[in-house]
Amino acid sequence: QVQLEESGGGLVQAGGSLRLSCAASGNAFSINAMGWYRQAPGKQRELVATITSGGSTNYADSVKGRFTISRDNAKNTVFLQMNSLESEDTAVYYCNADYCVRFGCLADRYREVWGQGTLVTVSS
Repeated sequence: QVQLEESGGGLVQAGGSLRLSCAASGNAFSINAMGWYRQAPGKQRELVATITSGGSTNYADSVKGRFTISRDNAKNTVFLQMNSLESEDTAVYYCNADYCVRFGCLADRYREVWGQGTLVTVSS
């Protein structure tokens, strides 16, 4: 079973920065796309950023220019560098990944896994 473990959340003042990490672990798997999502109090879960296995990125308009997603394929890890944080960024941030295992990879069959979430609180 593939698992995702997030870290790096915490309390930060508006204008500050945080760096989130998410590492995938398991046996005989291959990660395809990875991404970050967030859910603020009273709001729906929303896309923050995604990155493909080839390094192509996509960002929500609300974070474009402030957040940067990156990955280390050798470590099966994705990062989210968050700069110029605003109170509106306060949310639980969830890591997501699409992966395949063994013959599923050969057949291009992918599964989805989510991390447990890490809380980011921006004070003002």
